[in-house]
Amino acid sequence: MSDQKIKNREALLSHGDAGAKAQVLELTERVLHRLDARKRLHEMMHREGSELVIGSRRHDLSQYRHVYAFSSGKAGNHMARAFEDLLGEYLTLGVTIIKIRDEEDVYRKTEVYLGGHPLPNEEGIRGCQRMIDIAEQMGPDDLLLLGLTGGCSALMGYPVEGTTLEDLQEATDVMLKAGMWVMDINDIRGHLSRMSRGRLGQHIHGAKILCFEIWDAVGLDDITDYTEPVPIMGTPVGYDTVTFEDIGAILRKYHIEDKLPRNVARYLLDYDPAQETPQTMTNDVDYYIVNTLPDSCQAALEAAEEMGIPAHVLTTYAEGESRDYGTFMASLAHEVVKNERPFRAPCFLFSAGETTTAIPDSSLIRGHGGPSQEMTAAFAVAAEGLKNVCLLSMDSEGTDGTTPVAGGLTDGTTGTAAAERGIDLRKALREHAAYEALEPLGDTVLTGNTGTNLCDFNVLYIGTQE
Repeated sequence: MSDQKIKNREALLSHGDAGAKAQVLELTERVLHRLDARKRLHEMMHREGSELVIGSRRHDLSQYRHVYAFSSGKAGNHMARAFEDLLGEYLTLGVTIIKIRDEEDVYRKTEVYLGGHPLPNEEGIRGCQRMIDIAEQMGPDDLLLLGLTGGCSALMGYPVEGTTLEDLQEATDVMLKAGMWVMDINDIRGHLSRMSRGRLGQHIHGAKILCFEIWDAVGLDDITDYTEPVPIMGTPVGYDTVTFEDIGAILRKYHIEDKLPRNVARYLLDYDPAQETPQTMTNDVDYYIVNTLPDSCQAALEAAEEMGIPAHVLTTYAEGESRDYGTFMASLAHEVVKNERPFRAPCFLFSAGETTTAIPDSSLIRGHGGPSQEMTAAFAVAAEGLKNVCLLSMDSEGTDGTTPVAGGLTDGTTGTAAAERGIDLRKALREHAAYEALEPLGDTVLTGNTGTNLCDFNVLYIGTQE
C-alpha cells in the first residue's frame, strides 16, 4: 500500500512474533487510511462549479464577499488541505493552528501556526489572535468554514484576561497528572480560553459558518448520515452547557482547587458572572460531525473482513488505568489460547476509548511515555510466552503522551527480549518510562500525523496455535 501511515513497519517486523504483528500492522494501516480527515471531507462534500454541495445543501461560493477557512487540532492540517482542495479559487484566506507540520503540507492561501499540545504555547496564541482579527472583519456577506479536531482546546489555548500562558500551562499539567476525565479537563480549559465555548463566535457578526468536527469523546452516539447537520454546542462558535458553577464542582470532585495557579483558581471560583461563556447560540452555524470515536472500530471491522479474519469489537468505551487494561488484554489472550473462549482463534479484538495514566507523585517519573505505551508494556509482562499473539495500542492522532511515537506493539516475546537487554518493564511502568523501555526494543509505533484523532485505538490479534 502506497503512502504508508505507519513509518517504521519494517523495523517492527524485524523481530519478535512477526507473523502476528504483520496482521495487526496491515489492519491498522487500512483503518488509518479510512479515517483520514482530508479523505473524509472529500467524501462528505464536493464542488459543482461555484456551488459547495453537502448532502442536500448547496452554498454558492460566488455569492459571498469573502470565504475563510479556519482549522485547528491534531488533524487540523488535513482539514486545511481539504478546505483548499474544495474551495479552490474561492478561498480568500485560511488559518490553521496545528501540532505538527508534515512535509507534504503545502498550502496556497493558508497561514500555519504551530501551537502547543498538551500544553499551549505562544505561537498558538498568535494564531488565535489572527483568527479573532479576521473574525471581527466578517459580515453577513462572508462564509467561514471551521474545522476542529481533537487537541484544539490546547492548541487554541488563549488565556482569559487576568491569567497568563504560564498559568494555563501549569493548570493543564495539574489536570493531566490528576488522571482527570478528558471531558472534565476540556470543560475547565474551555472556561480559561478566549477562543473556546462560543467565545470566538462572539467576534463574528452575521457571517454564515459551516463547522466540521472530529468528535473524539467517549460515549457519543453513532452518526447515521454525516452530510446532515446536527445540534451544535461546545465549539468556538457554538454555545456552552457548562457554567462556572459546574466548573467549581469539577474542581472539588478531583480535589485540585489548591493545586491550581492562584490566578486560575481565583478566575474559576471567584468568578464574575459577566465573564460566563455564551449559553445560547449567537451565530448562523451548520454543524457537521466528520467522525466519532466508534468509527475506528467500524473501520477495523471492515478491514478485517477484507483480510478474511474474524473480528469482534470489545468496547468503544475503554477508560481507566492503561496498564491495568494491558494486563486485562493479556488475560483475555490467555483465555482464548487456552480455552477458546469467549472467542476462537484466529481473531482480531478491537477496542477504542481513552485510557489514562494517573501520576499522583511527579517525583516517580524517570522517563517519558504515554497511555498506549504503558498499555503495551503491561501487556508484554502479562503475555510472556504466548505465541502468535500481539497487542497494538496507539493514540490515533500519532503522538502518545510526551513522546514522538503513536504507541506500542508488543507480543509474547517482548518480555524475554527486554530481560536479555537488561530492561525491566515492571520498573519502567512504575517510573512512567515506557518509552525508554520500548524504544530500544524496537516496539514503538511511529506514524507522524495520521490525519485523524479518535482517541486510542487498540488491536489484539490472536492467531491459530500450533
